[in-house]
Amino acid sequence: MEETLQRLKADFRAHMNGVASARMREAGLAYHVNFGIELPRLQEIAKDYEPDHELAQQLWMENVRESKIVAALLMPTERFSPELAELWAEQIPNAEIAQTTTLYLFSRLPFASQLIFPWIASDREMLQLSGLLLATRLLAGGIVFNPSSQDELLDQAQSLAASSSLFVRKAANNLLTSLSHPL
Repeated sequence: MEETLQRLKADFRAHMNGVASARMREAGLAYHVNFGIELPRLQEIAKDYEPDHELAQQLWMENVRESKIVAALLMPTERFSPELAELWAEQIPNAEIAQTTTLYLFSRLPFASQLIFPWIASDREMLQLSGLLLATRLLAGGIVFNPSSQDELLDQAQSLAASSSLFVRKAANNLLTSLSHPL
């Protein structure tokens, strides 16, 4: 495990983009370490590694932007429990990680639809954002909510569309658009 982590960190250093890292810092994305690696490059790096629960857990625990993104890419969904999903969601530090984790992990979980309502109802911004993003992603993937769930989603999204958080407002409006124009 340690050897794999060291190899991954060497890959991060080899693809470091100092300009992108500095811009992210200026934009308020605070990480202990940020290599500034573009998402497509991180996806390519992740392809060199087998999905691995323990490796993904180790990566997630680091306050390193690239580690958190690659953790979402490498986590096998069959070993990712609802309890672990809750834990990870509560530890999401910013909108970028909410977006990538929702796209590459949460939306692939067999129990994904069960996470939406508790997260949207939370008073924590990153949980709300993750729930809204997840609902939108599942709708785009063809999931059909029953009428009462769809009504609840509509009510929650309308309520959050007035949020003080720009990210939550945008995600709520995107969900409202998805609900009013199903694929």
